[in-house]
Amino acid sequence: MSQTTVLPKPDAHAAQGKLGPAAPMPRFDRLQVVPAYKAISGTIEQRIVRGDLRPGTQLPTEQELAEQFGVNRSTVREAIRQLEQEGLVERGGSKRLHVTMPGVQDAAPRAARALLLHQVTFEELWQLAIVLEPQAAILAAKAATDDDIQALKASLQGLEEHHDSAGAVDTHTMLDIEFHALVARISGNRALMLAREPINMLYQPSLIQLQQVLPQMEARNLEAHRRIVRAIAERNAELAHEWTRKHLIDFQRGYALAQIPMNTPLQAYPPP
Repeated sequence: MSQTTVLPKPDAHAAQGKLGPAAPMPRFDRLQVVPAYKAISGTIEQRIVRGDLRPGTQLPTEQELAEQFGVNRSTVREAIRQLEQEGLVERGGSKRLHVTMPGVQDAAPRAARALLLHQVTFEELWQLAIVLEPQAAILAAKAATDDDIQALKASLQGLEEHHDSAGAVDTHTMLDIEFHALVARISGNRALMLAREPINMLYQPSLIQLQQVLPQMEARNLEAHRRIVRAIAERNAELAHEWTRKHLIDFQRGYALAQIPMNTPLQAYPPP
């Protein structure tokens, strides 16, 4: 009589101990599909930034670009519109697109909008200005040509002509801002010019507000500008730095006199 051997059933827990727990199912992030027009504008932008496409280089026509990228013309047109907004391309007299160099005015509004959206305060802006503006004055005193000195004197004359003029607060404020932009341009430091231009734009509402509350501030600004111009004309970098710093500290003091908290978020530009 044959004998049947009964094998024990596998122990599920023991098997799991030998092989380890079952591996979790892998997960993948959702693909971020970039719209075709952004891919095209990004590709062209990269070549401009790398220097492959120099300012003045003429780009292919919209139809040629559409064929090269394998898209329709409307997609190319949208990409071009974005590049134009960035100040990277423009249409010349022949209406053909060519590469251009973005200026300070192209970059500043975007940076200023970002500062406003982040609720940057006057105190934060002033902390940066107290470093940049005196440094610009030092560099301007060292680099100024005779033509630059004449331009500064002409700017100063404009301020003097509008001093104490009825209803000229807006004009005086604009001339004040243009004066500081001129000093920065004379400095010859392009990085400094780009860094300070959004500050210039956002100072305008504050200047108008302060001069409306403190009429005496206009005369103090004018005197500071006279001292700064004299120092730069004499190529006295140390004195130009000192008076620009005093000018900025005086501006800060104006906030206290006007009882405006320095942690107040900046106002939109232009002023309402």
